[in-house]
Formats: sequence, C-alpha cells, structure tokens
Amino acid sequence: MDKITLNNMKFFGYHGVFPEEQANGQHFYIDVEMVIDLHQAGTSDALEDTVSYAEVFDKVKDITENKRFRLIEKLADSISREILSSYEKILEVTVRVRKPEAPMNGELDWVQIEIKRSRNE
Repeated sequence: MDKITLNNMKFFGYHGVFPEEQANGQHFYIDVEMVIDLHQAGTSDALEDTVSYAEVFDKVKDITENKRFRLIEKLADSISREILSSYEKILEVTVRVRKPEAPMNGELDWVQIEIKRSRNE
C-alpha cells in the first residue's frame, strides 16, 4: 500500500503533566504517516484523487498549538482521529510525537511515543 508521510513537523504547545509545562510550553516534533491508495492520483495527476498534505499539516498544527493535553499519547490520538475522520481515503495513520524538553532527571535527545490507528478499529 502507498503512503504519504510528513516528517519532523515542529510546533510549540502546552502539553504536559507538570504545571511549568502547561504554563511555559515547549516544542514538539511530529511525524504523520498515512496509508492510502495513490494509484488513481498517480494516473490522474489530480489533487482530488489524493489527500492534501498542506491541509493535514494545518490540522496537526491547529491541534498541537491550540489544544492542551497532559499526555503526548492523547495529543497523538487526537491527531490520528482528526485525520481519519477528515479523509475517507486514508486507511491507516501512524503518529509519532517527540518531546525533546521532557522533564527528566538526566539527559536524553527526546521522549517519543508512536500510535497507529486504522479505519477498522
């Protein structure tokens, strides 16, 4: 099956369990991988036969920047549900959320969660 992928989108949001995360915010990096049949789009060269990745970007940005969640798991789930409900052509979506400024007692590059949701669930 074919895929459309948006990698390493960077947004500023107010997601976290701790009050300082909710007050100060931080950057989040998000990947979205959408499973879709692109045969028709490959033949027709028409936007209506695919999904506009610019629209998907805007939806991810809106959710990440304008909503607040305690858990990045909830952020990822909300993104996946919005994409699946908005685009019937998408059969499955994988969302990865990276949180490089996670409050940890030590050094790391980032904390990442990955969820996969499908139309069959």
